[in-house]
Amino acid sequence: MRGTNPQNLVEKILRSKIYQNTYWKEQCFGLTAETLVDKAMELDHVGGTYGGNRKPTPFICLVMKMLQIQPDKEIVVEFIKNEDYKYVRVLGAFYLRLTGTDIDVYRYLEPLYNDYRKLRQKLADGHFSLTHVDEVIDELLTKDYSCDIALPRIKKRLTIEAIGALEPRKSALEDDFEEEEEKDEDDQPMDIDVGGHEKDYYHGQSPSRERGRDRDRDRKRDSHRHRDRDHDREYERDYEYDRRDRDRDRDRDRDRDRDRYRGRDERDYGRDRDRRDRDRGGRRRSRSRSVSRDRDRERERDREERRQRQAREGSASPPRREDEKPKKKKEKEKEKKKKDDGTDHPDPEIAEANRIRASLGLKPLKL
Repeated sequence: MRGTNPQNLVEKILRSKIYQNTYWKEQCFGLTAETLVDKAMELDHVGGTYGGNRKPTPFICLVMKMLQIQPDKEIVVEFIKNEDYKYVRVLGAFYLRLTGTDIDVYRYLEPLYNDYRKLRQKLADGHFSLTHVDEVIDELLTKDYSCDIALPRIKKRLTIEAIGALEPRKSALEDDFEEEEEKDEDDQPMDIDVGGHEKDYYHGQSPSRERGRDRDRDRKRDSHRHRDRDHDREYERDYEYDRRDRDRDRDRDRDRDRDRYRGRDERDYGRDRDRRDRDRGGRRRSRSRSVSRDRDRERERDREERRQRQAREGSASPPRREDEKPKKKKEKEKEKKKKDDGTDHPDPEIAEANRIRASLGLKPLKL
């Protein structure tokens, strides 16, 4: 309906509670537009949710089922025109208030102001209270919430009358007022001859009755004057509300444009800042690279100077031969030991024997 699922007209929390309710699972399963009437005829009270855990009533479950199956407009109108079952009439009126247009809502619900039958309403604490059909209809037309469901917003009746889409509302009491006015006009004093005596029957009435009739006529005139004044006051109030809505929408658009431009300026500022940071980072990296290159060059220069200094010192001082003398002495001592041991004998067998004897700590063979 209107491009969306009509079940979304019920809030998600209440919708999930309805889906989990036993009445929904057992009694509302498989219902159609024809069989729904039988369940509606069994209703004995109206209401939204009740109890500590906010259980949904059968009335609100059937409203949810009607939103699910989406019956035709003719069926809903027949529900509203049903005078035998008052709860069926209220069920159809509630569904039309949720899904109908502004003109249909006023056209089909306002005649129910003349229905004064009693209804049982289940309160939030689980107790029942007494209400009437016309009170429920007035709540549907004037309030924002009914049976724990947020009602869609509708235009004021005066606004619809101003564009010519709806005729002015005619009260059922206006006919009574017209009949009484006609009777007052017919009850004018007349001259009647009775037994030769000229006598007016109405002039024979008491002055208090005449004053009472004048007082009633003045009261009716004042009531019509007050009704016209209320009509003008409501029209001015609706015009003021429309003007406030237009001002609020204009302020909202202005704030949205301001936020959009502010966000765009912040993004541009962020890009400029990132660009500056990148430039600074490149300069810092290039500076650090140049500093590291200078340090490497200084280190290489120091190493080269150290090598040249060592080379000059090495070329100026003569080579030392003190280390060669101890080496020659050690070699000579080794040769003497070999000669004393007899291991250098030309005969290999004797040299081997002297080697064994030297290892045993014996003196070498002398041949």
